[in-house]
Amino acid sequence: MNEWIDELSDLSAAGEPAVLVTVAGIRGSAPREIGAKMIVTASETIGTIGGGQLEYQSTRIAVGMLADEKLALRSFPLGSSMGQCCGGVVEILFEPVAGGMPAWLRDLRALHGQREPAIITTRISQSAPAKFVVTADRVFGVDESHADAALVSTARGLLDAGPAARRDLQELYEPVVKSDLNIAVFGAGHVGAAVVNALSRLECNIRWVDSRRNVFRDVPANVRAIETSEPALEVAAMPPESYYLVMTHSHAIDFDVCDRILRRGDARYCGLIGSVSKRRRFEKRYRQQGMPAALLDALICPIGVDGISGKKPAEIAVSAAAEILKVRERKAAVADAAYPGNVHPIGH
Repeated sequence: MNEWIDELSDLSAAGEPAVLVTVAGIRGSAPREIGAKMIVTASETIGTIGGGQLEYQSTRIAVGMLADEKLALRSFPLGSSMGQCCGGVVEILFEPVAGGMPAWLRDLRALHGQREPAIITTRISQSAPAKFVVTADRVFGVDESHADAALVSTARGLLDAGPAARRDLQELYEPVVKSDLNIAVFGAGHVGAAVVNALSRLECNIRWVDSRRNVFRDVPANVRAIETSEPALEVAAMPPESYYLVMTHSHAIDFDVCDRILRRGDARYCGLIGSVSKRRRFEKRYRQQGMPAALLDALICPIGVDGISGKKPAEIAVSAAAEILKVRERKAAVADAAYPGNVHPIGH
């Protein structure tokens, strides 16, 4: 997730030296993806690049670089000598941030606050390093006339290519975009609250809907809570290819909400809490109302991954969140096939 932007900005504004540590290249198996980050200061680490010896060694190196000014790129074989069994090779980029907030970070924080899609563009070079932020029509963090035109052009070409970071030789491109994982949760009871609590830890946008008054408590930052007498109408507010979880206190509301979701025909996932018998009752009524079988097939009920049968709210939440992630992974696999450059091996 992109919390590192605010964390690093706050540290920089307070004058506390830090090193931004980024997974910049992968060959073979690795604990985290390209673009994974942590921040290291003299007293703490924020975030993670995968744990174990890789993170331990990277933290030690970063602490030793707190007074440096130049970036560094280190390669780590994840074999027995590192005490890790991944077996791959990971390149880690170390970027000291000291002496005030750099222009690229200041501008990136503003863009991220406005939810404007951008690409962090880094040339990994000791002799001619460069770092700036590219949007569809502007370059931030450097005078645009001084920005490498080829890097800018490549970055702009990646704005619509998905959220995965990309490495090309000495160039690293990291999209910072509003998450495309849009989730609507209908129902703010014990299960709904547990589901939102679990999902809100992901990089996603959640619309949480209930018809009851004063039912919402402790709403996370990436969640918009909506109290409305007509929950089903909120289906229309969701973007295409959204994910829906329906678990209100009323079967009648559940029925109306699912009806609107299914008739939209563009849901990535439509999950209804309940038993097989509840699904059958809903299906029978939908058929009586003329709903095509192709739309009915999109209804998932019961919800959750196979093998988890617990009925406690937290257990249902974990299972439902896992099911959404499985569906999303299938979508990501299709995107990877369409954009084979999503992950560049080291030196490629």
